Amino acid sequence: MIENKTIQTPKGMVEYLEGGTGPDLVFLHGAGGVTADSPFLKALATKYHVRAPFLPGYGESEDNPEIRDMLDVTLHTFDVLDALGVSKPILVGHSLGGMVAAEMAAVAPNDVDRLCLIAAAGLWIDAYPVPDMFSLLPRELPEYLFHDVAAGTAMMTSNVSMSDPKFLIPFLVRNARQLGMAGKLLFPIPERGLKDRIHRIKARTVLVWGDSDRMFPAPYAQAFKAGIKGAELVSVPEAGHMVIVEQTPAVMAAIGRLG
Repeated sequence: MIENKTIQTPKGMVEYLEGGTGPDLVFLHGAGGVTADSPFLKALATKYHVRAPFLPGYGESEDNPEIRDMLDVTLHTFDVLDALGVSKPILVGHSLGGMVAAEMAAVAPNDVDRLCLIAAAGLWIDAYPVPDMFSLLPRELPEYLFHDVAAGTAMMTSNVSMSDPKFLIPFLVRNARQLGMAGKLLFPIPERGLKDRIHRIKARTVLVWGDSDRMFPAPYAQAFKAGIKGAELVSVPEAGHMVIVEQTPAVMAAIGRLG
């Protein structure tokens, strides 16, 4: 069972999700957030003691004007780990969360020893520009997020039409708040100097990438692999950027390589 909980940090209250038993694992979510009914979190909880903290501005986590840039978010997330009472958990990040996880491992290389980056943001390749997710309409998102666009659309909307106010209004309201935080890190491009720090990562690292990722295509996976010494790349067929929900067993197997 995944439970919603809160903790206090120097930058305010943080909501997090917790469940399962086993080795400590911290999951950092992507720009779309995470929910307690996430099939991926439930899968993680079958093998690990999972904590999934919400970024500021997501869920019930308090926004804070003092959290302005990548360094602030990185240090804040270390404060969250301290408040959770976990030391050197398996650190897993998807998309935006992968960007934060990679920065944590680069800024404090002796404090992160097992790292899984899933379709991570954080680098920029001129020849393969990342789509501007902030300009995309809701109906355009599935094309960039999923290998199976039709199935992904149904998953996003719970089979309700994307033009239906029952889907559209809550989606837009939620995104307006959440993307305020994401925009500090991803807009106009998701490059905040990680390329100059990535060599500092010492953690045993597994990279997981969907073969059909149209948000951060395959060259980004190769760039992360080249930048992190000893990193192992697991390419997942029939999966896009949301590989965590399209091919959950493959992602679980990849994380399992970290012990």
